[in-house]
Amino acid sequence: MTDARYVHALALGLDPTWRRLPAVDRAASGAAFAAALDVVPAVVTHTYSMIGLQPGADLLIWRLGPTVRALEEAAAAVLQAGLGRWLSVRESLLGVIQPTQYVKKPTPQEQSLFEGERCAYLIVYPFTKSTDWYLLGRDARQGIMNEHMRIGHAYPQVRQLLANSFGLDDQDFIVAYETDDLPAFVDLVRELRGSDSRRSTVRDTPILTAVHRPIGEILRLLDAAEIGSVPDNGHAPALTVPAAAKPRGATRAAGRGSR
Repeated sequence: MTDARYVHALALGLDPTWRRLPAVDRAASGAAFAAALDVVPAVVTHTYSMIGLQPGADLLIWRLGPTVRALEEAAAAVLQAGLGRWLSVRESLLGVIQPTQYVKKPTPQEQSLFEGERCAYLIVYPFTKSTDWYLLGRDARQGIMNEHMRIGHAYPQVRQLLANSFGLDDQDFIVAYETDDLPAFVDLVRELRGSDSRRSTVRDTPILTAVHRPIGEILRLLDAAEIGSVPDNGHAPALTVPAAAKPRGATRAAGRGSR
């Protein structure tokens, strides 16, 4: 049995009708949703907002789980609880984390996963390569990926997580970047677009750019939290949510995995 770790990026869109509910109903639905985020203990969950950043999507749930079954149960729990009943799945990306064939000795960037503190931004997208890429010899692919990794290592403020999706989803990989420096990320992507690895790219959209926020802060932005006096995220004014919805232990995903 392999020690598989599965990742799930779930982008959810809010029904506009919900915004016209009475404030007390919005607050109750938000509290129920927040409490449901952690009902599957084996699944690590991080929440991100995309309000107004991506058409049709307001919330991104980024998860790590031991099995697909556990991730499904976690998704079902939030979609049937409070605010979740008003959310529709806009994008769903599923993959499994496995050792990359191009890196013999992973660096700390590649070994880091869902540990440490979260960066301010998460960018995640599906990625598919051409048939010609897979028909290349191993040495040819390794040479191209060496250039790809060299470029990536020049941007230590940008970390990458790669998950295989072959046979599990429509794409070949899930690619996720974390950073506090979006301009540096833009520079990285621009430089990668000029590398040989770009020739084999078939698909790398939609690109989901999301802001890391604890669920209490997201509920505040959605106007779904009760007004309180104690900040739940270090920002004022604060809006409180039930204890079950307080921010979980922060983590930091990473890895300079190569495609």
